[in-house]
Amino acid sequence: QVQLLQSGGGSVQAGGSLRLSCTASGRTFSSYAVGWFRQGAPGKVREYVGAISGGMVSTFLADSVKGRFTISGDSAKNTVYLQMNNLKPEDTAVYYCADRTMAGPYSNPYEYDYWGQGTQVFVSS
Repeated sequence: QVQLLQSGGGSVQAGGSLRLSCTASGRTFSSYAVGWFRQGAPGKVREYVGAISGGMVSTFLADSVKGRFTISGDSAKNTVYLQMNNLKPEDTAVYYCADRTMAGPYSNPYEYDYWGQGTQVFVSS
């Protein structure tokens, strides 16, 4: 079983930048993908932000963050990053990383097997 530990996040003014990290312990990330999601309010469905494929070969981003966010990975550190630039107040949310072991749409949160603890990002106007 893999455990995901997140770090980063915090408060920033609009236009600022933050970087989130997601480190796997217990074993390496699964072979399929690591996704990033965010939840703007408790009870809301977690919104897909993006994903990095197995082997950290390819990255994918939701249209809402394309051009502002990037995803990268460091296999030696067993860590995936979410770099967020030009942040907007609507990016305010709790951000989660998640690991999946099976093939399927990256954007479906219900198909991910392991989740990080979440980290708060607050963007003020």
